[in-house]
Amino acid sequence: MQAVGIVVEYNPFHNGHLYQLTQAKKETEADIVIVVMSGTFLQRGEPALISKWSRTEMALANGADLVIELPYPFSAQKAEYFAHGAVQLLTELGVEFIHFGSEAGDILPFYELVDTIQKDFSTINSYVQEHMKLGLSYPRAFSNALTRLNRPTAISLTEPNNILGYHYVKAITDQGSPIKATTTKRIQAHFHEQSISSNHIASATSIRKAINEGTPLADIAHTMPASTVNLLTKYKKENKLLHTWDLYYPFVQYKILSSSCEQLRDLYECEEGLEYRLKETIKFAPTYTDWIELLKTKRYTRTRLQRLVTHVLTNTTKEEMQTAHSEGLRHIQLLGFTTKGQQFLKQTRKQRNLPILTKRAKATGGIAELEERAAVIYAQPLLIHARYRAIKAEFNPPIQLHSH
Repeated sequence: MQAVGIVVEYNPFHNGHLYQLTQAKKETEADIVIVVMSGTFLQRGEPALISKWSRTEMALANGADLVIELPYPFSAQKAEYFAHGAVQLLTELGVEFIHFGSEAGDILPFYELVDTIQKDFSTINSYVQEHMKLGLSYPRAFSNALTRLNRPTAISLTEPNNILGYHYVKAITDQGSPIKATTTKRIQAHFHEQSISSNHIASATSIRKAINEGTPLADIAHTMPASTVNLLTKYKKENKLLHTWDLYYPFVQYKILSSSCEQLRDLYECEEGLEYRLKETIKFAPTYTDWIELLKTKRYTRTRLQRLVTHVLTNTTKEEMQTAHSEGLRHIQLLGFTTKGQQFLKQTRKQRNLPILTKRAKATGGIAELEERAAVIYAQPLLIHARYRAIKAEFNPPIQLHSH
């Protein structure tokens, strides 16, 4: 059985994701689709709108055969670490292809760019540092460094999907993985698109924005498969909420206001005096949105700061993150599978070095500790019975779908 891997967040699963999943299978002629999905907190430094279990159901209902968890030390991270963890998991699972959506839509420029940067790495790196000292964000500094080196590329590295695509290809190269990368051009909605038209494809950003502003799901149902709408409705009904930063803001306020600058400095991604900025700005911000506006600068993007805030919320220290990464992955956490996915796991069992875990209770090591803590904190805004149910769900067996 030939497998194609996709790295996803499905926050929530929409028609654009369905298009990508279908294209991935079609373009690679794969028999099964393996999805590596972020768990509780996501790459842009946000809590997932609904639980990983509901998002796993969305994936299985729409053509995925295996859903594997990308653990917290990789999921709430900059693109480089995010891609590294995902590629490592997919390589371990024995997939032939990794497929991603991109603004470029052509895979060759990604391989060419990785090659270019490897050849001129020290020069590019020194240019990046120079540009960042001038107050530019890392993506902008990186893009400017390439221009300055007179290495204009066919892909824009200020576009989020292109950045991730570049890092997938780089991770494949760095790890000596046999995986081949393929890409499909994103259609219609731009990644950062804020509004929803009558078109059936909208960005996850615009869908979340509409939901957060109280737009009835019926009004945006045309942008998502029926299974997504049903699962969103069910989750909200059962839990009385969808997870947004506003719900966690009081926890973050308490953590920052009750910590010393030295304690904040120990937290992962708290660099260059950001601890002072955290303390100064949070006193005067009534809402999370107000606070992020006060916090952000030309140098630090909203995404970079939101990831820091995620680590503040979960109290993840630099030392803990370093330990987790130096220990490395000890297992593969299975979230869900179809009959076909189960057959694939049986067929490839002897080729894998890491055990497939169907129960969180068997997980050990630094990565498992951080993942469990993130899951417990993710559940905190829920009402007491729903909270206990969510924490216990961490130890549930994977979701099984018998057929598509």
